[in-house]
Amino acid sequence: MTLQLHSVVKHFDGVRAVQGVSFDLRVGECVALIGPNGAGKSTLFGCVAGQQRLSSGEVHWAGERIDALSPAQRLLRGVARTFQVAQTFEALSVLQNVQLLLQTPHGLSAWRPLAPVQIDAALALLAQVGLQELAHAEAMALPYGAKKRLELALALAGVHSAAGARLLLLDEPAAGLAGPERADLMRLVQSLARDAHGAGTAVLYSEHNMDAVFGVADRVLVLIDGQLAASGTPQQIAQDETVRARYLGQGDYSGGGGY
Repeated sequence: MTLQLHSVVKHFDGVRAVQGVSFDLRVGECVALIGPNGAGKSTLFGCVAGQQRLSSGEVHWAGERIDALSPAQRLLRGVARTFQVAQTFEALSVLQNVQLLLQTPHGLSAWRPLAPVQIDAALALLAQVGLQELAHAEAMALPYGAKKRLELALALAGVHSAAGARLLLLDEPAAGLAGPERADLMRLVQSLARDAHGAGTAVLYSEHNMDAVFGVADRVLVLIDGQLAASGTPQQIAQDETVRARYLGQGDYSGGGGY
């Protein structure tokens, strides 16, 4: 199964945020989307996840064209997104956050408390992201790194009931984290694509810290001025003179720089 973008364009009045972007992403791949601020990365994520309507082009996932579907309809098909700034339900506990997302496809009721709902599945997802010990903590009290993990658990919960493969769109999953914490989270992100259980997962993530790209991603897509400037393995991107000149600079990426 694959994600396929065909000549995706998104304009905001006179601003050309995304200009004719095309690429494929296969289940089992962990692919990084990099580029300078304002390159169009978050807009492109919104085009795939459904927060942004395309100006033109097509988005296909698992053999189905999805660009006319709402974000909720895409979620039911296994497409989930996180954001640059972690978004959680601050008034709920960590466990309740995940329970809420797990229960949403089955319908929510004001008369049914969350306490008995989807407990085992919620705890399993928290264990997957390393938050099982904080299950009963208030979301608002979490340190930022834990909030990023909780948001990842919410994305996984959102596509838990999807019948087919999952597509995770992670917008700067390690933003704001210090080196060791960033490394730990990126190992988790990488493991999601490597997970052989079920129908499989494809991961597309954006990142500015190159140590979260080289040594982590299978492939790297470089977006500059809304256009796909380069695509290839991390080693190929590290040696691409256009990418070096316009984004990476002349640092040494030959050692991978990853985890």
